[in-house]
Amino acid sequence: MRIDIITVLPELLKSPFEASILKRSIEKGLVEVHFHNLRDYTDKSYNQIDDYQFGGGAGMVMMIEPIDKCITKLKSQRDYNEIIYMTPDGNTLNQKMANSLSLAENIIILCGHYKGVDQRVRDTLITKEVSIGDYVLSGGELGAAVLCDTIIRLIPGVLNNETSALTDTFQDDLLAPPVYTRPADYKGLKVPEVLLNGNFPKIEKWREEQAYKRTKQLRPDLLEND
Repeated sequence: MRIDIITVLPELLKSPFEASILKRSIEKGLVEVHFHNLRDYTDKSYNQIDDYQFGGGAGMVMMIEPIDKCITKLKSQRDYNEIIYMTPDGNTLNQKMANSLSLAENIIILCGHYKGVDQRVRDTLITKEVSIGDYVLSGGELGAAVLCDTIIRLIPGVLNNETSALTDTFQDDLLAPPVYTRPADYKGLKVPEVLLNGNFPKIEKWREEQAYKRTKQLRPDLLEND
């Protein structure tokens, strides 16, 4: 997979990809992540990429021209499955979306700033709009990093134990069951006996029951999808 991220702050984005799972996935050659500074695609003085909005109002708007130039250049080099715009009013990121995007070969992610992008960008260049929650960030970079993490960890070979991602919270519209490790008894706090007896069918049944119980208690809205 190749991910191209268009941003005005590439330095803000790079650090998440220089550690842990994301770093290893890049080193293994399982994914390529490229950062494109939008200011490299403007002819305006002082590398301007935003301007006042027509009709007045507070806040600057990212101009269509540099975004169009960058996306057009990238599309001339390869085909893209999705051109994603990170925006608070996009479709909320969930596990189903991450699963689908993890199957893509090439993705462009555009990070918004200021009051957003010229609407013509959204109307003509963007194929998918994504939000990571009902709140506003200073820019789309952190959201892009979150999106990349959810996608990349699902690519075969990225995780040492590939079944781990398949049992994550939300994969089956349920929260994950409780997990425990050594010691089995810590200051009188004991691990459930069922997890210690080696009866794997019983363990699996217990985990399913606990997952349903936790979901019903904490996120009953997820059960409405059944």
